[in-house]
Amino acid sequence: MIDISIGTIWGNVWPYLIAVALFLILIVIHEFGHFIAAKSVGVKVNEFAVGFGPKLFAKKLGDTIYKINLIPLGGYCAMEGEDESSVDSRAFCNKSAVKRLTVVVMGALFNLLLGLILISVTLVPEESFTTTTVDCFKENSSSQESGLMENDKIVAVDGRKIYSTYDLSYAFTNIDDGKIDITVIRNGEKKKIKNVEFETEEYDGIKYLTVDFWVKANKKTFVSFISQTVKLSASYCAVVYRSLFDILAGKYGISAVSGPVGTTVVIGNIAKQNLSMLLPIMALITINLGLFNLLPIPALDGGRILFIIIEIITRRKVPQKYESIVHTVGFIILLAFMFLITAKDIWGLIK
Repeated sequence: MIDISIGTIWGNVWPYLIAVALFLILIVIHEFGHFIAAKSVGVKVNEFAVGFGPKLFAKKLGDTIYKINLIPLGGYCAMEGEDESSVDSRAFCNKSAVKRLTVVVMGALFNLLLGLILISVTLVPEESFTTTTVDCFKENSSSQESGLMENDKIVAVDGRKIYSTYDLSYAFTNIDDGKIDITVIRNGEKKKIKNVEFETEEYDGIKYLTVDFWVKANKKTFVSFISQTVKLSASYCAVVYRSLFDILAGKYGISAVSGPVGTTVVIGNIAKQNLSMLLPIMALITINLGLFNLLPIPALDGGRILFIIIEIITRRKVPQKYESIVHTVGFIILLAFMFLITAKDIWGLIK
């Protein structure tokens, strides 16, 4: 007999409602960054909306209409002259390149700032913080036999800088032959150890190195708290960009990419198991959102930034009609990509 009680339905639904709400917060934070910057440099904001679709509530204050819409899947900050020409002196298109750059960049910066805050909050309950310095090895350690030593501070893996154990764990992922080059600080000197060997294990088609050593921990102080927050934030940023480049390089397949549907499912499942794990996941997602928007891709903030930088360098503004065409084409391609990823996520749920 199928249990369709209200309690059962709510128990299955509430984690995903939380996921949607958290997504909404991250996107609104991004748009709020644009909004604050626009207001501060004198750009006219026509609308600031939470959600899409039919209007639920609207109120005009000054020149701006504030709206809450039915579909809680995003939001927007609509500025005068953002995508078209305008004779209004307060229009986005009529402001200096530096002011426009400030407005465009601020959305991503707000996401990154939120990520930094969330990371710091996750560290508050900790009594000590892990380092990347080797403390001791497990018995019959392959990495020790390959040349890694106690008190080695790991600073790079295969040429990629390491900030914390978070990106160290990522660097140990998807290594086919189980061998990596590790750069360490040993007795105050930088040393590169080639072909450090580890045992491997496979999960969902991805090989992971089995870490056969423990790392040292630092006692929690104000200085170590700030240091760990900065290092962990740097690790999150590094992993976001490295994972993107690894996907483009073919290290991971399309199955490793998730869109809003797949990410919502992951967040919902985590919420069911352990609500305390939501903060680090949301920190990673908001940093991901911020950094992804800075990529020089048409239709993203990074695409707009690229055009503004070209204008600053050449001292000539790219004709708006050409920039609009580029952004429109980029938006169509981005929509098509998101459609494919969303279809992949849905197919993964129903198969």
